[in-house]
Amino acid sequence: MRLRHTVPGAVALTSLAFLLIIPAAPAAAASASDTLRASARGTGVRIGTAVNTDALADEAQYRDLTAAEFNTVTAENVMKWQLTEPERGVHDWAAADRLIEFAQANGQKVRGHTLVWHSQNPDWLNEEDFTPTQLRAILRQHIFDEVRHFKGKIWHWDVVNEIFEDDGSWRDTIWLRNLGPGYVADAFRWAHQADPKAKLYVNDYNNEGINPKSDAYYDLIKQLKSEGVPVQGYGMQGHLAVQYGFPADVLDNMRRFEKLGLDTAFTEVDVRMLLPTDTAKVQAQAEGYNNLLRACLLAQRCVSYTVWGFTDKYSWVPGVFTGEGYATLMDENYVRKPAYAAVRDTLRLAA
Repeated sequence: MRLRHTVPGAVALTSLAFLLIIPAAPAAAASASDTLRASARGTGVRIGTAVNTDALADEAQYRDLTAAEFNTVTAENVMKWQLTEPERGVHDWAAADRLIEFAQANGQKVRGHTLVWHSQNPDWLNEEDFTPTQLRAILRQHIFDEVRHFKGKIWHWDVVNEIFEDDGSWRDTIWLRNLGPGYVADAFRWAHQADPKAKLYVNDYNNEGINPKSDAYYDLIKQLKSEGVPVQGYGMQGHLAVQYGFPADVLDNMRRFEKLGLDTAFTEVDVRMLLPTDTAKVQAQAEGYNNLLRACLLAQRCVSYTVWGFTDKYSWVPGVFTGEGYATLMDENYVRKPAYAAVRDTLRLAA
């Protein structure tokens, strides 16, 4: 899976207009006690969602459910470099700032996503136009600019995103080609210097269980930790599909990273299926969500469980995986699926 998320159109509202429509208190169709957010209290695990900021600005029901159901939020796109610095030296923080204002108004923590990635970089960042020395300076400046802008407002940063292939080899990127693997240590050090209080994560997909990719992360992080690099969290995206089954050794994998001194988190969970749906697929989807949630609840240092969007109305899956979809906890009309009930009930039992 090379293409991870599509980019929404730019939010056209002004910051003031957006603030005027922030609800004074969380609201939802169901009672406040019948939400994921309420069910997670007492578990030690925060429940989060990626946020489509266009929908947040335009649609009251989406806004109300985002506030009511979750106590952490992740910007689906608006903190990515492509949108924060569309022209070199010209920054646009407005959409991300509005998301942070929304989160603060609703008592939510914010995950920053993402600082260093091979995708969704600005068009001006063309390696043919820069030397390796220049690219290193550009990357450093980007990390300092973004982390300092949001200093004190970000709970976790996904510092590096998807740096390995599934076979455990390094992903061929502009950063690896020009800077070598040392760019990872540099990125963590720069991010820590820019905001020493933010927790700093690696983040990837297909790394939930023990396999060549997670082995590569384990070896790298063990080395980085021995060198004093401030890697503090292991992020597992959790993009699953019912037709492929689910990893059976997720908890064992998490425990080995926790023994390295890291927190763990599921950062982008969804469970897609081949369409049309049927009862067996829907039941399997619920089990897929719960497979990861149970591991998080059983682990010693799993701090959050974030879904990559909560309604099929704004899911990225159909646009990327032809013939697949129905991947989130609610359908296009915000009707809760069995997967929602499974996650809620598991949280309640653990509280």
